[in-house]
Amino acid sequence: MHRSAPRLSRVLACAAVPVMLVAAGCSSGSDSSTDKGSSPDKAASSAGASAAPSSAAPTKKAVEPAKFAKLPDVCKAVSSKTVEELVPKAKSKKGTAAASSDLNNRGGCAWNGLEDKGTKGSNYRWLDVSLYRYESDATLGSGQERAAGNYTKELAKAQKAEGAKDAKTSEASGVGEKAETVTYKLRKTDEDFQYASVVARTGNVVALVTYNGAGYAGSKTPSDKWIVDGALKAAKEAVAAVEAANK
Repeated sequence: MHRSAPRLSRVLACAAVPVMLVAAGCSSGSDSSTDKGSSPDKAASSAGASAAPSSAAPTKKAVEPAKFAKLPDVCKAVSSKTVEELVPKAKSKKGTAAASSDLNNRGGCAWNGLEDKGTKGSNYRWLDVSLYRYESDATLGSGQERAAGNYTKELAKAQKAEGAKDAKTSEASGVGEKAETVTYKLRKTDEDFQYASVVARTGNVVALVTYNGAGYAGSKTPSDKWIVDGALKAAKEAVAAVEAANK
């Protein structure tokens, strides 16, 4: 009975330590610190070694490479034949390039002109093409994912054009991996303009094409269909130019 008190204290002390240490340092049957088997120090070392793999930092998942490495010359992304068809009497058939500090990632070009038809009035046309390329980034995502996000933003902008009336959005087939067309009417310079904006994505590139027109001095405003067809034609050529530039 006299020896049971120290033994009971030892049992209670062992109950308070982690299970992995109990098995090594609190052997049953002997009060001696010279018991055979693993010592507490060795057990702790073993426990630390076994826990090491779980504490290692997780390996980062590789980001998918960007599909396209460069953009074409945007002013050459639409054929001269198409420009002549959509913008008769363009001020510059070669187009006016948009200012850009990084042509490999963003560029634009615009054409506009007024076709004088004498007593039948005049037809004004304006075509604008913009291309945006997104590189893959470990923190921001793949180029394709980033382009998809900015596709949504560009579409929202087109849908909320200031002063737009009768705005409609519809899917466009045959233009990249995904495309939508936004059409609307806009009153300016005392004339009714018909607009069509095509937002398209191919790989890690977003293409934005806007085409509009109006009639002056008795000439009629171009039809919705004419403007949409023209915008889609230019958009298809711009997307094809991106793919051709990366072959």
